[in-house]
Amino acid sequence: MQLVVARIGRAHGIKGEVTVEVRTDEPELRLGPGAVLATEPAGAGPLTIETGRVHSGRLLLRFEGVRDRTAAEALRNTLLIAEVDPAELPEDPEEFYDHQLMDLDVVLADGTAIGRITEITHLPSQDLFIVERPDGSEVMIPFVEEIVTEIDLAEQRAVITPPPGLIDASQAVIASARDEEGDDGAPAAGKDA
Repeated sequence: MQLVVARIGRAHGIKGEVTVEVRTDEPELRLGPGAVLATEPAGAGPLTIETGRVHSGRLLLRFEGVRDRTAAEALRNTLLIAEVDPAELPEDPEEFYDHQLMDLDVVLADGTAIGRITEITHLPSQDLFIVERPDGSEVMIPFVEEIVTEIDLAEQRAVITPPPGLIDASQAVIASARDEEGDDGAPAAGKDA
């Protein structure tokens, strides 16, 4: 199975190094010296990593045969793709690869079916499951331990305990400034006006 592990950014310096936007939780494994990576577009590769280092918080890579800034800049926006055994699991038992989570059934703790994971969106603060409901609608479920309480790969399901309103908007709890006022409209006791 092929997984995108990075995207090449701009050239760095004049000796062929490039910045990379890492898209894997295991860069030391996937982006280490000697790794041979396929590319998208395919004509840019395959590329073999010669050296890698971190500079000012960014990963810099140099590929075999790329010796100057012009050649490095020509690789800009190329995706780096690693071949991964589908049976391989992350070292941390609390981590999962996207392909392991795709198509899992999403259920409540009582077994009520919610839908099926059709997409995983990676945001800076958290990941989201895009879940297709039986009626064809979609719901977004934050992949955080308070909501996704169990991933059971053997049973092919994700168990969730959603807060009110996440699955059914009619159950949403609306918080407003009125909640802080007394019945007569005056500020509740103990509150500053």
